[in-house]
Amino acid sequence: MKIYSLTDLQGFCQSPSFAQDQTDPALVLDLRSAQASLSERDRIIHWLARRPIPVLALIDKHCALYDGLDIALTDEAEMAKVYQRICRYPQASAVLTQTTRLTSHLPMSQALIAESLAYATLQGGQSFSDWLKEQATTPKPDPSDVPVSLRRCGANLYITLCSPSTRNALSVAMRDGLSEAFALVATDTTIESAIVSAQGPCFSAGGDLTEFGTCKDVSQAHQIRQLQMPAGHMVDHANRYTFKLHGACIGAGIELPAFGKHVVAHSQTYFRLPEVEMGLIPGAGGCVSIPRRIGRHRTNLLAVTGEPLAATQALAWGLIDEIDDSF
Repeated sequence: MKIYSLTDLQGFCQSPSFAQDQTDPALVLDLRSAQASLSERDRIIHWLARRPIPVLALIDKHCALYDGLDIALTDEAEMAKVYQRICRYPQASAVLTQTTRLTSHLPMSQALIAESLAYATLQGGQSFSDWLKEQATTPKPDPSDVPVSLRRCGANLYITLCSPSTRNALSVAMRDGLSEAFALVATDTTIESAIVSAQGPCFSAGGDLTEFGTCKDVSQAHQIRQLQMPAGHMVDHANRYTFKLHGACIGAGIELPAFGKHVVAHSQTYFRLPEVEMGLIPGAGGCVSIPRRIGRHRTNLLAVTGEPLAATQALAWGLIDEIDDSF
């Protein structure tokens, strides 16, 4: 792992050929104690934003170039660990960081389109194809499961994920059920609050792996996401949503709740974004919702490492708003 200094970085900004010569899967910087003038800061950040690879940096408390980084850390050992993960999943890591750079500056509805296009790009890639070949058969839903149930109580709509046999995986049926429920919230102004929870051992284990790769036309898959993904119905009405989380919240299991105005979690809840190791990126809205709660640097870190995040740390970061063991 080659680590470059601010002086190196200043030289790179003057060299148009640097991007073509760069073969490393990440640009790693040591910016501790680095000082930059305002004009120099803007020029460097503009240059960093155009990198086709993740930009990592060791920083201290105050870093003038923070906005130009994809992942910022203070520990060298942790940096080496993150770098090795990027080396293992270079394409997905690169698309992830470029996507979160873009979505952070777009309105949420447009950012969801950008995320879906990036996701489609990786769906057609070799890394995702290789991952699919390695997957074992996973349980099919119980035919008796009704994926989503609704209960109206006054001005409140209670939405419950009801597929415990699949750990409330986001299957096509679950996706469509949530989309219908969220569309109802969007169109019925008498619903003042939507409370979303789940049955079974966890809120949601994420995407239904039995359905991954079933749509071979990635452009068609993108169109389906635009029409059917639940997040599209939420973004303009997020202030009416409360999510109550427990157990595992993996992939979509935190990507969707992160849109909500208030997110409550049981103390034993944990969160994980595993998509990069599949050759993908978060595709249920996570490249939009999660950065708006914890920033894109921490979002990238969670997605690249794939490591679980405990409820206490999630609360400290702002991914959730409250810990409550009473439900």
